[in-house]
Amino acid sequence: MARIEVKSLTKVFYPAKGNPVCALDDVSFEIDDGEFVSVVGPSGCGKSTLLYIIAGFIPPTRGDVLIDGSPVKGPGPDRGIVFQEYALFPWRTVLENIKYGLEEKRLPKREIDAIARRYIQFMGLEGFEHKYPRELSGGMKQRVALARTLAYEPAVLLMDEPFGALDAQTREIIQDELLRIWRETRKTILFITHSVEEAVYLSERVFIMTHRPGKIKDVVKVDIDKSRGREEVITSPEFTKLRNKVWLEVREEVLKYYKGLEETLLHQ
Repeated sequence: MARIEVKSLTKVFYPAKGNPVCALDDVSFEIDDGEFVSVVGPSGCGKSTLLYIIAGFIPPTRGDVLIDGSPVKGPGPDRGIVFQEYALFPWRTVLENIKYGLEEKRLPKREIDAIARRYIQFMGLEGFEHKYPRELSGGMKQRVALARTLAYEPAVLLMDEPFGALDAQTREIIQDELLRIWRETRKTILFITHSVEEAVYLSERVFIMTHRPGKIKDVVKVDIDKSRGREEVITSPEFTKLRNKVWLEVREEVLKYYKGLEETLLHQ
């Protein structure tokens, strides 16, 4: 059984003023247990909307989402969410932020402390336990956000542009950290990104979406040995070939969008 099943998913937004907006149109796919999948596409193609529906934050207009065969009816502890904004509680220390989800599960205090400290070590946050978010760099904040999400053991990790606000060097380091975490935990990960290179570097499969309304245009399998280290991977001919393939497909959708926009403006 697939860990995530999306069946004929359509989402139409009905604003108070103006015409309805179809964000997603008949999207279907499956993601296996332990698989790492990224979604790329033009801005406004419905990537984040798709993730929010799987998270249970917003309902679909039509279609279904199932986690382990059970329909998604709302947010749940089986799905952990990591956003671009770090969403840390500014009044809580690093350790207290990581404990939050465990406290919501009402675990014994001793167990909460043991789990939180294990993830402090797992994420390389030793020495920062009693720091507040304002005292941390962007990369450190994202480590805390990841630790907090992983600590309560969700089956699925949903990530919405989680590294978009980081500088290039920090982004690469955190990408490598995420790969390490995935290899060690084998979480099922759905990762939304605008970066084609990031998608190909991290994922086993890349879903390419059309311009709005978003559909799955293509699924690219990334069959590359990534145990060799970043430098060897990203300079390899097979990585370059896959990155270029995904980039060209995304660019094609971007150009279609702007061509349609120009034609609409000309006829107004």
